[in-house]
Amino acid sequence: MQGAVRSFLSHGNVVKTAVLQQIRVANPHMRPAMLSRFSTSASSANIEEHGFESTTIDDILKAKGKSADGSWLWCTTEDSVYDAVQSMTQHNVGALVVVKPAEQNSIAGIITERDYLRKIIVQGRSSKSTKVGDIMTEENKLITVTPDTKVLLAMQLMTDNRIRHIPVIDEKGMKGMVSIGDVVRAVVSEHREELDRLNAYIQGGY
Repeated sequence: MQGAVRSFLSHGNVVKTAVLQQIRVANPHMRPAMLSRFSTSASSANIEEHGFESTTIDDILKAKGKSADGSWLWCTTEDSVYDAVQSMTQHNVGALVVVKPAEQNSIAGIITERDYLRKIIVQGRSSKSTKVGDIMTEENKLITVTPDTKVLLAMQLMTDNRIRHIPVIDEKGMKGMVSIGDVVRAVVSEHREELDRLNAYIQGGY
């Protein structure tokens, strides 16, 4: 997944170029008109306004539904790792936000499937007797984003740091959490919409 994401980040703009080239090959007579259109400042403004990299993390949270916007799956530092993993399995997620007891809006860290594998299974520890706080990634080591963060930037942070989940925090505290899958789906959707806009633009829809 990480390798595919890196390739997507490196070659995303190639998609737009390839579409334009394909159209030119399919109908060479369209080329002068197309070049003329793309050279106008008004038309360029339209493309820029609806261009790539416009989707934000907040858009992802809203698309996931009201339950994900302002709410998230969590456990406390005092919970057992066994209970945390059981919750992840039950909800089909790969990570939980960790909070301090009685402080749900204050993030203490994050626990992931990777933490469980590396710090419990590999080390032969008991998940029932080990507390989440003993193996979680602590808050001061977390990489986070805000609701206004662009999706492509979030993807870059996740791939550069080899992480699959990233908490979303604003001035009021914890907003939610997104996964690499959420981010990839959003970027693919945005590129698909951009190609549709280019097609409409070339056919005179703008």
